[in-house]
Amino acid sequence: MILESALLDVRPGREEEFLAAFAQARPLISVQKGFRSLELRRCLDEGSGSRFLLQVEWETLADHTEGFRRSAEYEQWRALLHHFYAPFPTVEHYGEPLLTA
Repeated sequence: MILESALLDVRPGREEEFLAAFAQARPLISVQKGFRSLELRRCLDEGSGSRFLLQVEWETLADHTEGFRRSAEYEQWRALLHHFYAPFPTVEHYGEPLLTA
């Protein structure tokens, strides 16, 4: 299992519009080969109401980087969401947990 993680800094004042667009975009990713789950959380720290944490679980790294990112659905995802970000997020991928409690 691979965990994709991205901090999404949404342009201030556009948070609700972003959340509505994300609700439209979610089905585009959930039908992809290797997709396992998705979580979107809003940052609760003061002054960070425009920051969101996106975490997506994939079966393999290639399911995300080669499968989803090269799909027609990704083009729709990009059109729905990418204009909300400033700056554009860094996406990172993590392997299996090394320690759990």
